[in-house]
Amino acid sequence: MENNTIKFTIDGKVYETTAGKTVLDVARENNIYIPTLCYHPRTGKAGKCRACLVEVEGLRGLKESCALEAKAGMVIKTNTQQILEVRKMIVELHLANGEHNCIACERNGHCELQNMAYHCGIERPHFPVQHETIALDVSSEGIIRDANKCIQCGRCIAACNHNVMHEVLDFGWRSGDMRVICDDDRPMGDSSCVQCGECVQVCPVGALTFKNAKGVGQYWELEKKTTICSYCGVGCSIDLYIKDNKWVYSMGTEENWEKQTNKGMLCVKGRFGMDFLNRDDRLNTPLIRKNGQLEEATWDEALSLVAEKLGRIKAEYGPGSIGFFTSARASNEDNYALMRLARGTIGTNNVDHCARL
Repeated sequence: MENNTIKFTIDGKVYETTAGKTVLDVARENNIYIPTLCYHPRTGKAGKCRACLVEVEGLRGLKESCALEAKAGMVIKTNTQQILEVRKMIVELHLANGEHNCIACERNGHCELQNMAYHCGIERPHFPVQHETIALDVSSEGIIRDANKCIQCGRCIAACNHNVMHEVLDFGWRSGDMRVICDDDRPMGDSSCVQCGECVQVCPVGALTFKNAKGVGQYWELEKKTTICSYCGVGCSIDLYIKDNKWVYSMGTEENWEKQTNKGMLCVKGRFGMDFLNRDDRLNTPLIRKNGQLEEATWDEALSLVAEKLGRIKAEYGPGSIGFFTSARASNEDNYALMRLARGTIGTNNVDHCARL
């Protein structure tokens, strides 16, 4: 079998990896800091922002590590004086060409441009660019668009067109007026956007944020809980961000996203439909009707009551008098178990699915 393992050097240290990976891939696997703004693992190679430039021995100029395939014997440097100066200039220009008020921004503490500025030692931009302030787009149900913070990295466009494939976002206008638009430059609420929130998840700055999370808490105040979405049987892995034991917003799980059924994506229900978790009138225990009133009961009491009544109905009217409804919100295994209960224990073929209700 052909050996596809290669070795090459980054900043004086030899690393081993498999052929086909980019230099950025290997750097991140080994906790080597190379900043990126236009690259995201789920949107793929971009090579636009030049934030990830590295120096490769034997090659002219600096190379984009997000698009450069790692080759055996390469000698790479990630932090030379030339690289650091270029990175600093990139951040300076991005900070100048926009309104990046980190103190009041919802992405404060979780912004890739802010992180890059910190590593470059930049406290304020030195190249102010005069531009007109663009009004916030708050027309959609769940997303706020702030074009003044957009760095035109294109990640939201790639995710919308190639990940979730809704094809709503694109670049519009030209030159200094270029910006991300919805459809033919409509407000997001009037466009064909389905509010899946994928654009917000991949945005590196505060240009796209969730309405329901605005002002609730900053990133470091939130606790992340990874779970399985309860809305259907697909089994999407979902990260719930919690503050004070209350749901704030949802993200598709990025860790090991290639192995997740949803590949880090969510639908509108998984993204915004978790507000029921915060309701005070949620049922926390089974209810049994006694004397015309619903009263709290234990699971043992409820299950015993159901079993006793099903047994009585079967004995009096036969198994055909009983029917079962399964649920798309349960797993395939749970639905199979209910089918076995219906046919094997009760003896009825009256099994239907909630999608037909």
